[in-house]
Amino acid sequence: MEGAPPPLIILVRPQLGQNIGKAARAMLNFGLTEMRLVAPRDGWPNPEAGPAASGADIVLEQAQVFDSVAEAIADCSTVFASTVRRRDLIMPVTGPKDMAAQIHSTPGRSAILFGPERSGLASDDVALATSIVTVPINPEFGSLNLAQAVILLAYEWSKGEALAQPPVKDVEPPAPQAELEGLIGQLDESLLAAGYFHPPERITVTRHAIRTIMSKARWSSREVKAVRGMIRTLVRPRPR
Repeated sequence: MEGAPPPLIILVRPQLGQNIGKAARAMLNFGLTEMRLVAPRDGWPNPEAGPAASGADIVLEQAQVFDSVAEAIADCSTVFASTVRRRDLIMPVTGPKDMAAQIHSTPGRSAILFGPERSGLASDDVALATSIVTVPINPEFGSLNLAQAVILLAYEWSKGEALAQPPVKDVEPPAPQAELEGLIGQLDESLLAAGYFHPPERITVTRHAIRTIMSKARWSSREVKAVRGMIRTLVRPRPR
């Protein structure tokens, strides 16, 4: 059984092309590509959206424009309105985590509505949704811009997806013990020549401490060679 399709991101009456582009960038960061626009103030396409999208061109190229929220969500069975809790509406209110779980477990299309930058979603827009989704935020400063709101909810949805991760750099194997002993011996000789070990009765304890420090690092052969080169440079007589 295939999983539920990714949610649509619907921007309702967005005002600035730059914000549409930034929202597209936020979407693609987390694997979302379907954007719908409801009555964008400056029309569509908008020349300011492309540069702000920073390469998320596929989202902008496929964006669809609708005259109303009702038309934009006509093929969706689950719709979340991203807004603060509305006292003028009696409807379910959920958080980002529960929203993501519902999207992943509910068959059919889902959508997340985001309102205009200055005013947010109108009550009539919110009323068309099946639930309100509210991001926990500092009550003393509840100011999120459009792209921030999109990226928070897109990220929460993406937790249930197997998005590609950066390849892990191969870890170099630890150097053979003989190479590590060579490094410790070279360091010991250099410190002894420099008068580091003082007082004499503490030499054994100090050497044990140095060995512990050097062994704990689990140097690779390349790193052992690099450190030995540093030591040679430090103890090399300076030209006068």
